[in-house]
Amino acid sequence: MAVDREAVLFGAASHDIGKVIHTAELSGPGSVHEEAGHRLLLDHGVEERLARFARTHAAWTEPDIAIEDLLVSLADKVWKGKRVPDLEQKVVDRLAAASGQATWQAFLDLDDLLTAIAAEADRRLAFQSAHPISG
Repeated sequence: MAVDREAVLFGAASHDIGKVIHTAELSGPGSVHEEAGHRLLLDHGVEERLARFARTHAAWTEPDIAIEDLLVSLADKVWKGKRVPDLEQKVVDRLAAASGQATWQAFLDLDDLLTAIAAEADRRLAFQSAHPISG
């Protein structure tokens, strides 16, 4: 499967950049940071192909969404230890179709990887909570 690795890494690292403007969303719910982050990145010269993840990381249910957007959405969830079966299934379906691998095998392989990443979520979230942002 052809994947823009640079874009996925950038998106995973920067998708929540709008929370620097909407700091209440650092620890609470909200989606205002998505469009704000997209605009912030564009205003600072980031290409749309990279800036889009600030806007699309919660839009994984959209039809025809690119694999890169799905991977950034998946990274966003699993980093926090959240497993989203419908999102994971979209990724599994893409992986199986691209590789010719049986869907069940693609699921097992992805599940092993996501389980390992999610296992460290409590440690990451505790570190984040130990460094609160006050505004």
